[in-house]
Amino acid sequence: MLIDNEFEVAAPVDKVWAYLLDVPNLVPCLPGAELVVDDGDGTYQGKVTTRLGPVKLSFSGTARIVETDERAHRMVLDAAGSEDKGKGTAAMTVTATLVAAGRGTRVQVAQDLTVSGAAAQFGRGMISDVTSVLMNSFAECLQYNIDNQGAGGGTATAVRTAKPASGLAIGMRAAVLALKRVFARFFLPYDRARLR
Repeated sequence: MLIDNEFEVAAPVDKVWAYLLDVPNLVPCLPGAELVVDDGDGTYQGKVTTRLGPVKLSFSGTARIVETDERAHRMVLDAAGSEDKGKGTAAMTVTATLVAAGRGTRVQVAQDLTVSGAAAQFGRGMISDVTSVLMNSFAECLQYNIDNQGAGGGTATAVRTAKPASGLAIGMRAAVLALKRVFARFFLPYDRARLR
């Protein structure tokens, strides 16, 4: 399934670009993600854990930046993993494109996601809404860390991590997004940006 999201960061494109390419520095902003091993060749092993209602999903897998275009500020990351308990799998290709937006940067994210097992039971709408919630959390963390990068003479390390991927919080926020979408379909002219 294809899922598109976008968010803005109040920082120049080059600064956001450099931050996104630093995967170990980026992982703390991914809700429920943990970097286990940096293989040193651009491949990273990690775990992702989240809870959706009564279902706890834990995946172990690898991620790798497979393409970077500095001129276009476009990167492609492939990630794949399998459930630690269960037979489910997940594979995702993430394409992020950065565009100047005033004094800041608009980050356009396209995710091509394939899931099987317990995660697949939630359906496209729920997965899309949950992805939007997680992307908002990621954007808030990214903004905070870029604003505080190197503060106090330190190096470019993450100073804040994403909020834990709590099933109740994610479920409630995703339900609000779904209700907005339903309300908009019945009562408003279609405008995708309004539904985010």
